[in-house]
Amino acid sequence: MRGYVKRVYQKLSKLSKEQLVSLLTGQIDENDNLYSILESISTGIVLVDSEFYLIQTNTSAETWLPFSVHADDPRGATLRLWDMISDRDIAEFFRNCAEKGITNSSEEFSIVTPGGSVRFISISISPFVHGGVMNGSVILVRDITEKKNQDVLLHRMENMANLTNLAAGMAHEIKNPLGAISIHIQLLQKAVAKAREGDGLLPPEKFIENHIDIVNQEIEHLNELVMDFLTAVRPINAVLELKNPAVMIKSMIDFFKPEFNSFNIGVIFSDNSKGTRIMIDEKLLREALMNLAQNALAAIKSRFPECMTESADFQSDEACTGKFAIECLLRDNKYLIRISDNGCGMNPETISKIFEPYFTTKASGTGLGMTRVYKIVKEFAGEINVESKENTGTAFTLIFPLHQRDKKLLSDDEG
Repeated sequence: MRGYVKRVYQKLSKLSKEQLVSLLTGQIDENDNLYSILESISTGIVLVDSEFYLIQTNTSAETWLPFSVHADDPRGATLRLWDMISDRDIAEFFRNCAEKGITNSSEEFSIVTPGGSVRFISISISPFVHGGVMNGSVILVRDITEKKNQDVLLHRMENMANLTNLAAGMAHEIKNPLGAISIHIQLLQKAVAKAREGDGLLPPEKFIENHIDIVNQEIEHLNELVMDFLTAVRPINAVLELKNPAVMIKSMIDFFKPEFNSFNIGVIFSDNSKGTRIMIDEKLLREALMNLAQNALAAIKSRFPECMTESADFQSDEACTGKFAIECLLRDNKYLIRISDNGCGMNPETISKIFEPYFTTKASGTGLGMTRVYKIVKEFAGEINVESKENTGTAFTLIFPLHQRDKKLLSDDEG
């Protein structure tokens, strides 16, 4: 059709009025067809000029992109694309591409719909070439929520396999209080039977009460075990979003740092992650890190009991060298969060069992805290490593995958 229009244009002066009307009518019909096709495509399409002023967009793009100023708003003619977008990360992505002259780029984002649900979109930018000259950019917006949800589902199915070990541990823990209850009930039964065969008098008061007290204690223990088990097996139901963990971690450290300092423990935070975002649920990640922080606090207090007084000064006293650190960094196309302390450390046997359900070294511990941390990290498709040495310290490293765009940028930077 384009070749036909060009040939007609060259003979325009020779065409009759009827021929011109027919040509224009055909062109209008073709434009209407192209517009209908553009509106029917599920992929969002945005066309901008070389200055990133909006030229055209389709309905799908307006559905997935969080426009604060829509295409049909008169203000849109005076605003660059990033000034029309309410999401800060997406707007910064467009601004960065424009200012740095990036013509081929792709990145994933999470957005919150007006209904409150989280969706994931992929935004790709390509050159808009017309007549052999680049006149702007074509932006494609795709909804990738289902793919992300499938990935999450796969990880959850893998985690379900761990429930076998959890159930086995629960069965083992229940056996002990059940055995104790059985023994004390048998002793009471024998005492009552002996009394009936003799003078009919019940055993001494303390004898019965002592056995009943133990039975009640074991029943309470069983109840606690069952409640802990239900907590451990309850689905995590993470709401994953692309977020910068370092921002949340900095806020979290500001919250608990005074407690550490009150025990003369120094707290260090370093961020070498370059603002990289990963798929996390901030609330759950905070829970996991707080658990690790509290374990570190206990370990440091155990190694330096003489420093846990108001008179000690960790800044000047060489004997008071309690230290806790969290570091965010990038390595081998992975996002790492390293949590370390110089506490009492662990022996190899403890390290090998640290994530097993119901394993604990604390007198009042449930043995499910580190199991919960492990489940949360796995929910984010991550891994967790531990290094520890007795009387030296412990370091946990949480390792998370990077999404597509950050992997590409790291490869470019490293090359």
